[in-house]
Amino acid sequence: MRPHSILLVDDHYLIREALRGVLWELEDEFIVVESSNCRQMMKIIEENADIETVLLDVKLPDGCGLDAMIELRKRRPNISVIFMSAVEDRDTIVSALNLGARGFLPKSADREVLLKALQLMFSGGRYVPDVILSPEAPPGRSITVEEPNRPVVSPYDLGLTDAQIKVLALLMQGQSNKNICRSLDLKEPTVKNHVTGILRALKAGNRTDAAVKANKFNWDLSEFVDTTKDPISSAR
Repeated sequence: MRPHSILLVDDHYLIREALRGVLWELEDEFIVVESSNCRQMMKIIEENADIETVLLDVKLPDGCGLDAMIELRKRRPNISVIFMSAVEDRDTIVSALNLGARGFLPKSADREVLLKALQLMFSGGRYVPDVILSPEAPPGRSITVEEPNRPVVSPYDLGLTDAQIKVLALLMQGQSNKNICRSLDLKEPTVKNHVTGILRALKAGNRTDAAVKANKFNWDLSEFVDTTKDPISSAR
């Protein structure tokens, strides 16, 4: 199996050096190529067909990383893009995810967070920063930018299983653990374990907080359970 080729694009050498160290700590067989601007990045991409992933800074001396990704995808539609930035602006993060980025890495994140985030993305997952899940998001702001009815992330992107999604759907409906047990034919300890996993995935402090955060994603969970069912009648 050939090594995974990665292009680091950032105009600060120290940032590239730090990220290179994190990547090699994750996998010492990564081939890491570096660039300091958009123009050089495009030239490297044209000359290196083996590059599979681009770690791209949002702000570069000769352009915006978001615009560069659009052009990059025209030339190499199958390439994975991971954004990174010193500015954790919600709109920018959402725009990057809407463009199809694999994830968004805050440069302020510590080494352990970077390692776990990169490991998740290289294994096929999608990394979403905490700011997306923050309850302090401005009221009335949609979590998507270009397509308001399309979720930026799916429940699977946050690591939820099918069983946890079914429980979440009923939890969002306002059902108690006992009602969820009846609806899904599960034992109460099993439901409690699923709820714990849901709270962890959504970074929620309690069931209500989890429901609020899940609602922000505009997820349609009707395929998992009947979310229109009256939670009171289900207990009868």
